[in-house]
Amino acid sequence: MAATILPIDTIISDPAIRDGQPIIKGTNLRVITLISSHLYRGLPPEELATNFSLDLGQVYAALAYYYQHKTEIDTEIRQDSAKAESLLAELEQKGKLIHP
Repeated sequence: MAATILPIDTIISDPAIRDGQPIIKGTNLRVITLISSHLYRGLPPEELATNFSLDLGQVYAALAYYYQHKTEIDTEIRQDSAKAESLLAELEQKGKLIHP
């Protein structure tokens, strides 16, 4: 008997949503947003599920997707971080950055 591959369709990419960035199906949440909270804030899957109003299956699907596309997503995280730093510097230079 041949094995049947069962795809997990929890992570989708649609050019009409978030410029085609991978998101969790049924939400507008980018995988990279969830992964950033996991990696840089140290949030465990259960807390991610609570904070983002997801079920654990959705969280683990996003984590699995990340680890299957780690190099690509890590590069995107670095690029997003560099853009944010550049924008902050620009706002500060223009005197438009409000410090708490």
